[in-house]
Amino acid sequence: MFGINGPEFIVLLIIGVLVIGPSRLPEYTQKLANLVKEVRRMASGAREQIKEEVGIDIDEVDWKKYDPRQYDPRRIIKDALFEEDSKPLSAGAPAAAAAVAAATAEAKPQAPARVIERLAEGEAAPFDTEAT
Repeated sequence: MFGINGPEFIVLLIIGVLVIGPSRLPEYTQKLANLVKEVRRMASGAREQIKEEVGIDIDEVDWKKYDPRQYDPRRIIKDALFEEDSKPLSAGAPAAAAAVAAATAEAKPQAPARVIERLAEGEAAPFDTEAT
């Protein structure tokens, strides 16, 4: 935790007790206890909210399945390249695809040619003084 080992933590704890003093120690101990209770309450509330919205319990999720370290991009690409297609193409499929593409091209309205307006020789370009 924060790179602090056991003896260092005990020294920091003793220094904290000396700085706070015995008169304010119960007050700060109570504040720490309240903080821990509030954090636990918020964590359980978040868990319940996820369960309500998503419909799954966090404890039931197999988190190893979502670990990004398990994915090997080379294996995924190799599997995708060498995977057999489930539906073979029929003999008339390329001709049908070409006919559909031709019909789609004819059905689309053509965009008008873009007109580019040029400034006259020596005319200054428009300038916006308020532009950033």
